[in-house]
Parts: sequence; structure tokens; C-alpha cells
Amino acid sequence: CSSLAGTMLLEVFLVLGTLLIYFLFSKKKEETLPFKDGWWGRGQKPVTKEDSSIRPFKVETTEEELSDLFRRLDQARFTEPLENTCFHYGTNSVHLRKVVSYWKNQFNWKKQVEVLNKYPQFKTKIQGIDIHFVHVKPPRLPEGQAAKPLLMVHGWPGSFYEFYKIIPLLTDPASHGLGDEHIFEVICPSIPGYGFSEAPHKKDFNSVSAASVFYELMLRLGFNEFYTQGGDWGWLICTNLAQIAPNHVKGLHLNMVSVSKLGLTHLLSVLLGRYFPGLFGFQDEDVRRMFPFLKKGLYRILSESGYAHIQATKPDTAGCGLDDSPVGLAAYILEKFSSWTDMEFQNLEDGGLERKFSLDDLLTNIMIYWVSGCIVSSMRFYKENLQKGIGTQKHEKLTVQVPTGIAAFPNEILHIPQAWAKKKYTNIVSFHFMPRGGHFAAFEEPELLAKDILQFVDKVEKEQLWKKK
Repeated sequence: CSSLAGTMLLEVFLVLGTLLIYFLFSKKKEETLPFKDGWWGRGQKPVTKEDSSIRPFKVETTEEELSDLFRRLDQARFTEPLENTCFHYGTNSVHLRKVVSYWKNQFNWKKQVEVLNKYPQFKTKIQGIDIHFVHVKPPRLPEGQAAKPLLMVHGWPGSFYEFYKIIPLLTDPASHGLGDEHIFEVICPSIPGYGFSEAPHKKDFNSVSAASVFYELMLRLGFNEFYTQGGDWGWLICTNLAQIAPNHVKGLHLNMVSVSKLGLTHLLSVLLGRYFPGLFGFQDEDVRRMFPFLKKGLYRILSESGYAHIQATKPDTAGCGLDDSPVGLAAYILEKFSSWTDMEFQNLEDGGLERKFSLDDLLTNIMIYWVSGCIVSSMRFYKENLQKGIGTQKHEKLTVQVPTGIAAFPNEILHIPQAWAKKKYTNIVSFHFMPRGGHFAAFEEPELLAKDILQFVDKVEKEQLWKKK
């Protein structure tokens, strides 16, 4: 009996020892996403070294381009809308006529070009294509203080112009009552195929490609350590960048998150989270924003994602008409600035477009698409990212370890609770329910977003949450 007890004890020790060795030595090294070194220029990659010079850039438009635009605006055809439909069928053509009238008679593009050129802009060739970016340094720095580099990435159908109101709040926070403890120099690139960044000439340029290009851009500018911020596609590009270079990204701040790996707990939380929120880590505000889930989740995604299905399958077909008609382009883009700012705006005759934005701001963003002729290439980004199916890419299976801050705006199309987000972002140090605002956070609520970025960076710096390995 004693020998049996001894054998059992030995077996227990062997099991415990094996488990200990397993946990000590099999702890997987934190996996990173491979850097994507592509060639996106025309034809074959040249054998000569790429020109890595950084060239100043200014937005310029010729008289011929403007007269062509006005001719097209004059010749626009409008279809009468159905009665009492407001923006439920998309951009209402009665209001669209008013926007086009303003565009022709009051909008001053030349003045807006001066606004665009008030911040220094540059171009540099990376992986075979010209990358456009805005780079704003602080007007003043307290003695002994260094500016913190911050990469800010836009999405679709936005542009680098979305950041023009938040830039001064970050580069000169003291002048805007935000203190001077953290001062940034801000780098806002245009995603390749958007605005004044050259479009890739080859297929398969996805979010990981864009993240790799922007990583190269930051290193070329001399930034070995930097913060990143994004919403829309900027969310995914910045997430990928944190996965590629966790030793260089000090912190990742997002005003939109999404999760593609959904498990049984997610499904159960959708079914039961309304009744047992604590069981799934939901807060009262999560419940308010998510439920009833059919209405605020599934139906909303179905009713708002038609554009994404088109762009993820046949972007060039739909894009032809938008590239040829400025009025068509405006209708397509303005609809998103209405419903993505607040879904309730669909109940208004004017789509609520001027409740949060001026027509000058909205038309400036549209003009960036028009004068650069980038609408088709911007739409292709959906196909490149989604054509292989959701949840199939390596980056979707990897977690993000860098310190992460999330600003959850109430009118974002789909609310992702912290309980879901933390499965992907394992180091969330700041998650805030924002008091107001929607999808285009930097454009719509620059001060709210700036304050959230500042408190996040303050947390990362003070608590030394980021350590270079």
C-alpha cells in the first residue's frame, strides 16, 4: 500500500513537473505581424535604389480643371425623390440641388486650397509609389521638452483634411486650454489610392501593406518611437502597425474598433447580455448602445453596408460613374457624412449635414477626391482587404499588445464593448464612452478626441506602460 502511495505521489510530481516545464518553456514568444515589403509602382521593380528624398508639396488646381468641374455641375441631371423620404433612400436630390447650387455659386475652392496649404505637406516615394503626408511641428516647445510624434490615419470616404481642426489642439495644446505637458508633432498621410498619395498599380495592397508603408515613412522621418491614432480604415492600419512594430509603437489610440474573431461567449453575450450584463463584463452604457441587438446591431449593419459589398466585389464598375460625375460623387460621399454622423439624421430633409459640418468642409473633402481622381482607387481598398473573407488574414488572428486607448463615440455605426475589444487588444489602458459624436470623430468633435488622446498618452508616459524590449 505504501509503495502504491509512493508511486501515485511520484506520478503527481511528474505531472506537476511536466506542467511546470511546459508553462516555463512553451510560453509562446509574442508573435508579430511580418512587415510587407511590396513593390506597388508600374511595371517591374527597378534594380536601382529607390529615391528616398522628401519633397515639399502644395495642392494646386488649374483653371481647366475648374472649368471642367463647373461644366459638369451645370449639366447634372437629378431624379425627383419619393415624397417624404428624407435621407432614407440615400442622399435626397432636393437637398442635393441646394448643395450643388452652393458649390457653383458660393463655394470658394481657391480659398480652401489656401486652407489646405496652411500646413506643410510633402511627398516621398515608398515601395514604388508617391506617399503624400501633412507634417506639422509644434509652434513652441517648453524648455527641455520634446514633441511626441503622432501618426494619424484617416479612412473612407474621408481624407487627411479630417484632421485639420484637431492638429492645432495637439501641436499647441496650451493655446487651447489643454495644458503643455504633452505636445505632439503630427503626421497625417493619405492612404495610397486616397487624396494625393499615388494609387498602387498592382493588386493586393491591403491594410498590412499600408501599415508597412507608413512604418517606413515614420522611420524615414527619423521617428523610432511614436504614437498612432485612427478610426475607420485608420483603425485597422494603425492596429496592423502596432502588430508589425510593437517595439516602436508606444501607444495605439482608436476612435473605432471592430473584432472579426467572434466566439461562443460573444454569441451568448448578444443573446443574454441585455439581461445579465455583469456576467459578460458589460456596463450599463454598453447595454444602452447595443440593445435591442437586432435593431442596433444586425439590421443596422445590413442597412448600412451595401456600399461595402459593392466596393469589396466590383469597385471599378461603381466607381466609373462617380469618377465621371461630381454630383454623383457628392451624393455618394454626403450620404455617409449624414448617417455615419448620426443615424437619426436620415429622418431630416437635409440629412442633418450642416448640424456638425459646414458645407465648405464637406465640399473640401469631396474636392480632394474629385481633383485627385481617387474615388475608384479608394474604393478598391475594400476589395483588397475583404476579398479573402473576414477572419482569414493573419493579422485578424493576432492580438495587439501595445498600450491601447479607445474612445467609444455614441453614434458610431456599431458599438464594440470593452469586454469584446480586450480579447483583441490585450493591453487596454483607457476606454471611454464619449458624450457625443459619431464616426468622423476628429472632423466632428476635435476637442473631445484631442482630450482623450492627451489623457491616454499621459497615462502611458506617467505609468511607463510602454517599455522598449
